[in-house]
Amino acid sequence: MSPEISIVIPVYNEEESLPRLFDELYPVMDKLDRSYEIIFVNDGSHDKSFSLLYDFQKKHLETVRFIDFNGNFGQHMAIMAAFLHVRGKYIITLDADLQNPPAEIPKLVQQMDAGHDVVGTYRQNRHDPVFRKAASKVVNKITNNITGLHINDYGCMLRGYSRRIVDIIAHSNESTTFIPALGQKYAVNPIEIPVNHREREFGTSKYSMFRLIRLNFDLMTSFSLSPLQWVTMSGMGISILSFILVAYMLIRRFIIGSEADGLFTLMAIQFFLTGISIMSLGIIGEYIGRIYKQIQKRPRFVIKDIWEKKDSGDKND
Repeated sequence: MSPEISIVIPVYNEEESLPRLFDELYPVMDKLDRSYEIIFVNDGSHDKSFSLLYDFQKKHLETVRFIDFNGNFGQHMAIMAAFLHVRGKYIITLDADLQNPPAEIPKLVQQMDAGHDVVGTYRQNRHDPVFRKAASKVVNKITNNITGLHINDYGCMLRGYSRRIVDIIAHSNESTTFIPALGQKYAVNPIEIPVNHREREFGTSKYSMFRLIRLNFDLMTSFSLSPLQWVTMSGMGISILSFILVAYMLIRRFIIGSEADGLFTLMAIQFFLTGISIMSLGIIGEYIGRIYKQIQKRPRFVIKDIWEKKDSGDKND
């Protein structure tokens, strides 16, 4: 019989937080008094995460399933792999770092019971460095403007999805994707609710500044052509301004005569235009890069093993 709730948890080098996550998660799920399953995805961890997940799955054969990747493919690909194997009516994603406490899960279930097919969350009283919070607000606003979506917090992965939404996401064929944005795009009756946020107690964030920038480039180029349109409009605007400047300098040459005072101004303008050109090529390259990755048709992730209870006993696929 299929469980009512599936909890999906990607794991990458979380050996310090996993024991506490196990201790907190089970009481919350048992208190809901509903059938459930917990699916962990080991995203190529090179610490003791695998052995901890393996032992935990052995102790809870009825409710825990464990997908082991053949390398590191990223958080969103780990969730995507779990989406292909979930059996629940409601699917809830949760990070393993405990910054979003499992105690918030009943809030999402309540909203899905009310008929919302996607339950987004935003972190209340966020415990992150000031710079990271400020950068997140700017990126969220820019991304919403570009993609046309309305998500307050793209970085919070504690989210709930109906089975219909998960099936749509799981069978999309994009080489790179962003789970919360896809869910919002296909949702009929979405909602966002505040959830508590903890200060990180174990390890460090797996998202460096470069990876965050990379992720946001993927997000913007996946859901909109606006960057390309901005490049086109910028090019048209600069061309018009350049034409006006040339006309002005030509008239000035006839009136005043030859002069060299504006040499450095012209150099500054040239550097500015060069910068715009390089940026434009970069944006175009992002889209071409996505096309290149898509036509390669390489697997988005490789599953090494799936550990779960079988009819014939406990063994892996």
